Amino acid sequence: MPRPVTLFTGQWADLPLKTLCEMASDWGYDGLELACWGDHFEVDKALTDDGYCKAKRDLLESFGLNCFAISNHLVGQAVSDPIDDRHKSILPDRVWGNGDPDGVNERAAAEIIDTAKAANLFGVDVVNGFTGSPIWHKLYFFPPTSEEDIDKGYQEFANRWLPILDEYENQGVSFALEVHPTEIAYDLYTFDRTLEALDGHESFCANFDPSHLIWQGIDPVKFIEVFGDRIAHVHVKDAATSLDGSTSVLGSHLAFGSLGRGWDFRSPGRGDVDFDAIIRALNRIEYEGPLSVEWEDPAMAREHGAMEAVDFVRSIDFPAAGQAFDSAFDKDGNS
Repeated sequence: MPRPVTLFTGQWADLPLKTLCEMASDWGYDGLELACWGDHFEVDKALTDDGYCKAKRDLLESFGLNCFAISNHLVGQAVSDPIDDRHKSILPDRVWGNGDPDGVNERAAAEIIDTAKAANLFGVDVVNGFTGSPIWHKLYFFPPTSEEDIDKGYQEFANRWLPILDEYENQGVSFALEVHPTEIAYDLYTFDRTLEALDGHESFCANFDPSHLIWQGIDPVKFIEVFGDRIAHVHVKDAATSLDGSTSVLGSHLAFGSLGRGWDFRSPGRGDVDFDAIIRALNRIEYEGPLSVEWEDPAMAREHGAMEAVDFVRSIDFPAAGQAFDSAFDKDGNS
């Protein structure tokens, strides 16, 4: 049976959910991965309004749509980041408060715990998101950064996230980190180190997104092969590098879509990601969850991209073989 194709609503949170439901249904999506901002899925209302979750389900079902995961990237970022004024623009007022960094970290952690409770009430068992990182800003080791500094960063991360993950376990919900630059884990080695810092906590998983790996020079299939048992959700998103001798993989502080960037996001199928290899790898680990389009392409109208993406995902997905391709031949080799 084909995997459901869903649309992540984070890039569409300026639209009322009802409007997006109508659009996604018309485009042919099977469901939505609801972002916890805009009016798409509001954690505080899910926990205080007895009819909220049912109303959201009824709305989705009225358009023939399902939901398999919710996502709270923005608040998750503030759990273990060093807080500065940039975070104010992505956080609800109740989490930002007076902007005191320690208070923001604590309120963000409480909100991420509440997100697990809301997910449980809503009937999904995966929350995708970011974690933030106490040490991302120390990526380049100058001024000299000691191994002790990095160890302390992972320990601080674990101290903040282990109580959160314990509550996820209590709720029967997995937290799936979108492995991503600016997070505690942004490649294979840092994901492995994060698992070690968390003592392999069963509720810590991955939201696999190849677009954040490919421009770093990482083969996304390697992540699936190594951490297949941790993949709880999959994003379909593409990226392309344009390193011509003058452009930089670091992006040169240029906005997405700027001509001088060394890489940028692309509509699925228009970048460097080998999605055929990814589907084959997902089949090997027997992943049966949704393929969720996180659509980003600075040079393309998003409505066109979303319509194009659902057809692309259906075209590249295929079930695993149930038997060897040559099993129909008899013992003598005759067809």
